[in-house]
Amino acid sequence: MKAFVAGATGETGRRIVQELVAKNIPVRALVRDQEKAKTILPPEVELVVGDVLSPESLTTALGDSTVVICATGAKPSFNPTDPYQVDFEGTKNLVNTAKAKQIQHFVLVSSLCVSQFFHPLNLFWLILVWKKQAEEYIQKSGLTYTIVRPGGLKNEDNSDAIVMQGADTLFDGSIPRQKVAQVCVESLFEPAAHNKVVEIVAKSEAAPKSFQELFQGIR
Repeated sequence: MKAFVAGATGETGRRIVQELVAKNIPVRALVRDQEKAKTILPPEVELVVGDVLSPESLTTALGDSTVVICATGAKPSFNPTDPYQVDFEGTKNLVNTAKAKQIQHFVLVSSLCVSQFFHPLNLFWLILVWKKQAEEYIQKSGLTYTIVRPGGLKNEDNSDAIVMQGADTLFDGSIPRQKVAQVCVESLFEPAAHNKVVEIVAKSEAAPKSFQELFQGIR
C-alpha cells in the first residue's frame, strides 16, 4: 500500500500523514509549498508539488500510489467561489485522476450535516452543499470509497470514545482531528468500511469499540 494525501499540510491532513507514517505506510503528500511542508510533515514523507485545481498536475503527483485520502477544504475567505472550487471541483479532479490510475480505495473527509441546506455553515458560500456534491460524485465514480463525516473538529486529542453512525443520523457533537485521522487510515484496512458514509463524533460516555466493530455497525 502507498497512500496519497491531498490537503496534507492542513490540520487534519497532517494528522492523517502522521497516522500513516506510524503504520509504516509510504506516503506521497500533495503540497503547494514544498518548503513550508518540510517544516510540518515527517521527513520520510515524499512531497509532491501540485494542486487539486490543476488536473494535469495530479496525474504525475499520484505516481505509484494505490490509495487516496482527500482532506482538502476551503478556508473561510471573501471569495464566494472557494468552496465550489476546492470542495467540489478539486475533489472531482482528484476522483477522475484516481479512477484513471485505478486507485484501490478513495477516502474523503467531508462534514456532518452536509444534507442540511439551512445549516449555518452554508452561509460560508454553500460549503456543505459543495461537499455533498463531491460525495455524490465519488459515489457515482465506481471507485471503492469511504466518506468520513466528522462533527466539530478539535485540535487537542482526548480519551473520549468514537461514536460512528450511518449517513444523516448525527447532527451535533465534536471530535478531535487525531481521531478523524485514525478513522480515515483504519478504513483502508477494514473491508466493512468499503462504500460507506460514516458520521463520527467522540463522547466521554460512549463505550469504546474496535474500528472493525465501528465499521461493521454501519449498514
